[in-house]
Parts: sequence; structure tokens; C-alpha cells
Amino acid sequence: MDLSQFEQAVAQSKTLNERPSNAVLLKLYALYKQVTEGDVNGERPGGFDFKGAAKYDAWEEQKGKSKEDATNEYIELVNSLT
Repeated sequence: MDLSQFEQAVAQSKTLNERPSNAVLLKLYALYKQVTEGDVNGERPGGFDFKGAAKYDAWEEQKGKSKEDATNEYIELVNSLT
């Protein structure tokens, strides 16, 4: 696992020519959170916080994934978008 590659991919993700679909953005978010914070924690947002709930659910799908696996997936996903 190369942290500098991950940091490069994060920077690249902010300069994409086209905006990815919401599903891809959620996957990027979830993988990023899994790498930087580990498994999801806290309460799932409820009520009318649809964006917060979607982000929480996407992150929860990554639960148990190792930091190394999440890092590699994140890098591969960003590379596929560029």
C-alpha cells in the first residue's frame, strides 16, 4: 500500500473533467472514509437527511474492509475515471 499514491488519487479525484455519477461519488466517499477512519461509526442519519443517510449506507457497505484493500480500490477507481 502506497500512501503517496492514495494522496495523489485523492488530489486527482478533485480535478476530474467530468462529474462522476452519484453512485461512483458515494463509492469514492465510502472508500476514502474506510481508508482514513476505518469502519463506519455513529448513528445513521434519519428523517429527511437523504444525502447523509446515503453516505452512511455507502460507508457501511465497506465495513470490515482492510485499509490496504480500500486504498487499492480507491486508487483503481480514480484511475478508471481519468
